[in-house]
Amino acid sequence: MALHFLVESSSDAVVGDVVSLTGAEAKHAAVVRRLRVGEDVTVGDGAGVWLTGTAEQVSPSLVDVRVSARRVDPAPHPRLVLVQALAKGDRDELAVQAACELGIDEIVPWQASRSVSRWEGPKAVRGRERWATIVREAAKQAHRSWVPEVASPVSTKDLAARAATQRVLLLDPTAPVRLSEIEPDGRDIVLVVGPEGGISDPEIETLVEAGAERVLLGDTVLRTSTAGPAAVAVLSVALGRW
Repeated sequence: MALHFLVESSSDAVVGDVVSLTGAEAKHAAVVRRLRVGEDVTVGDGAGVWLTGTAEQVSPSLVDVRVSARRVDPAPHPRLVLVQALAKGDRDELAVQAACELGIDEIVPWQASRSVSRWEGPKAVRGRERWATIVREAAKQAHRSWVPEVASPVSTKDLAARAATQRVLLLDPTAPVRLSEIEPDGRDIVLVVGPEGGISDPEIETLVEAGAERVLLGDTVLRTSTAGPAAVAVLSVALGRW
């Protein structure tokens, strides 16, 4: 399989054009991935454009790719959204990375009441940037034509507002309905994963009153780092993506 790279400015490129990788992307291609002249590569803009081409020049500062084919993939519909509660250590980052590789379309950081980690002020900006970097690299690894968006951190009130237009599913180990029994209805699906201590009763009450549904992932209780990716896998089958 050809190596894949992201160049946001490649959206207008057509067959015969040269697309250039510069900066960190060029260095990664030349030094880390050891790309060589004549090798086939793919290049995307992260918003549906997918280019196939051949490396014509390779250096740590510049990689030129001659485009031989172009396609444009439509945005996924319905979209899968992961609302990931902030967690201690790198558990939330592990969830973000795996969910992106598995096909999530948007990631929303959630400041849940039981979140040990707190994103406030400059830390919220840095945290979102960190997640966006993880998502970008995971999307490249998975050869995705669409790179998921990382939204600004939300409160429970913000999350409840989504239930007006989107199907919000709360992963709850005491829920009466299994996630595998859910049938898509055309709306975007928002998966809500709590922190280490789980989603609190007041949060569940607020979200259910707003229209959210409680769903059971399985008979075992998963970590916050694995629950989201596991749910994405289940829903990918239900949506016919897999």
